This record gives sequence, C-alpha cells and structure tokens, in this order.
Amino acid sequence: MTILVTGATGTVGGHVVEQLAKRGADVRALVRDPSKAQLPAGVTAVQGDLLDVDTLRNALSGVSTLFLLNAVVPDEFTQALVTLNLAREAGIERIVYLSVIHSDLYVNVPHFAGKFGVERMIEAMGFNATVLRPAYFMNNDSMVTDVVRDYGVYPMPIGSKGLAMVDAADLGEIAALELLRREQAETPLPFERINVVGPETLTGADVASIWSGVLGRPISYGGDDTAAFEQNLRQKHVPGWMAFDMRLMCERFLSLGMLPEVGDVDRLTALLGRPLRSYRDFASQFATSA
Repeated sequence: MTILVTGATGTVGGHVVEQLAKRGADVRALVRDPSKAQLPAGVTAVQGDLLDVDTLRNALSGVSTLFLLNAVVPDEFTQALVTLNLAREAGIERIVYLSVIHSDLYVNVPHFAGKFGVERMIEAMGFNATVLRPAYFMNNDSMVTDVVRDYGVYPMPIGSKGLAMVDAADLGEIAALELLRREQAETPLPFERINVVGPETLTGADVASIWSGVLGRPISYGGDDTAAFEQNLRQKHVPGWMAFDMRLMCERFLSLGMLPEVGDVDRLTALLGRPLRSYRDFASQFATSA
C-alpha cells in the first residue's frame, strides 16, 4: 500500500509528503534527482519525470494511490494525461488530483482550462478520485512583501470581488488526509470535488488593511491594472506566456473573484480539526521577520 506523490519537493507537494510521513504512510516521492532531494525520514525518493514514460512507469509500479500535482508549465495538460494513462496501466484506481477552484469558470486562463480538462479526463476514465480545487495561495504574496514594506503598497491586482485565500500548508495537510482516506478505504471511494479555501474572502482593499494593521502604518491597494502587472512580471524575467497567463487570471479575479460555496469552510475546519490559517497570521509572520 504505497502512495506516490508527484511534485514532491515543491511548496504544496513538500507539505503533502511531510504530513503523510508524520502519519506513518508508505510514501514514494517522484523527483528528478534523488541525490538532491531533501525528504523526511522513511520517504523513498524515486527518479522520474512526468514526460519520461519509462521512469514514470517504474515509479508507478506497485503504487496503490497517486497524488497528481502538475506545475504550471506549457505542457501541463500532456504531463497529466501521460501520467493518468500510465496510472491506469499500472492498475491504480485511487487518485487525489490538485486542480484549482473555478477551473470551469476561468475558461480563457490557460492553466485553469488545462486543469479542468484533466478533471474531465479523470472522471471520464473512471478513476475513483478526489479533485482538490484550491483558491489563491496566500503564500504567493511572499513575493511582494518587500513592495508592501518598502513602498507601502499591496501590488497584486485582485480586485473587489474577493478571494478565499488559502495557506499552502493547510492545503498540503488536507491533501494528505484525503490520500489516506482513499488509501485506507476497503473499496475505492466515489469521485468527488472539494473546494479548498481559507477562512475569509478578501478584496485588495481588505488585504491592504490587514498589512496596515500588522505593520502599524498605512498600506494602500495598488489597483486593478492587470496590464501593468503583466509587464512587471516580464521585467522580473517571468516567461512571456506565463506573465500573460497570470494577467488573464487576475482579470478573472476582477470579474468573478474566487468565492467559496456554502459549507466549504466548515467542512475543511472539521477535516483538519482546527481553524484554517488566516491571512493576518501569514502577514504577521513576515512583519515580525522584517
């Protein structure tokens, strides 16, 4: 009974591996270079790549449950379909897939549309799977804390509809619990989708106000200029395709937001047995370390 975790050394995957290891699971971590992978004791590193059929086939051999996480890359959709077909070949029925909230609504955003396509393939292929649909990661804002502190501006163009921002560590623990629930079930559990959200739905002005409180000085919201945001990313050497993808995502933030459904927060709180991490806790961590 082995769980294979893809994306095992990334932000979310690292939390998934850590949480599974803490709970005594038999964990196999897919990594490009096992000699460089820093993994918890008892976790087995296996070399592989989601586009390398031979190494991936080897990594999937003997696995009972798969955690599928694809990075935002141009061939994300192909990676996922190759992995799913090899998983079916290996006889794996139990899957937890990391998608994104509103993947069916953000239809023009490349990495959202790709994830929705993967969701549909998982369902159509008859996998017994949980699709986790997280909202915006509050951890993404660690990239702009210097702007907040040095210039007094929260620069992310997230608009006024609101985002149910979630902490990556909460997501990792939820994913681990769901993997174990499927792994330990006597028979494969039915397909389902779970929104993974934070405890609050925050606008750009809300986030700026939180930073004002934790820093003890006024922080303003930088506004909704998504074109400027794209150019900013390109100046930081983000590839053009990704900068444009992020701009399109932010435009959907402005028009739709990322809103939880009724009961999402209560369901996740009950699953974790504790409150979800708040954005104020996240901001306070950076304020005290400045």
